[in-house]
Amino acid sequence: MVLKRPFVTEKAMLMVEGGKELQFIVERGASKQEIRRALESAFGQDVSSVRTMMTTKGQKKAIVSFADAKAAEEILSRLGII
Repeated sequence: MVLKRPFVTEKAMLMVEGGKELQFIVERGASKQEIRRALESAFGQDVSSVRTMMTTKGQKKAIVSFADAKAAEEILSRLGII
């Protein structure tokens, strides 16, 4: 399982509203292509870009942009976050 959980903070929610981006905590060894494939197969939305970074806690965080403007909000509503 490449995706561990969505990363939901106040700043992350502002990114959803303003820029159609979601943040996920992912497996530390996961590549950008693996993250892209996992998201596209799990949610059925086209991913336009994936950026990754390491958090201060040593976790890998992926910032994912979607082609559809409403995809991020739809995914969060499916997960029961909003």
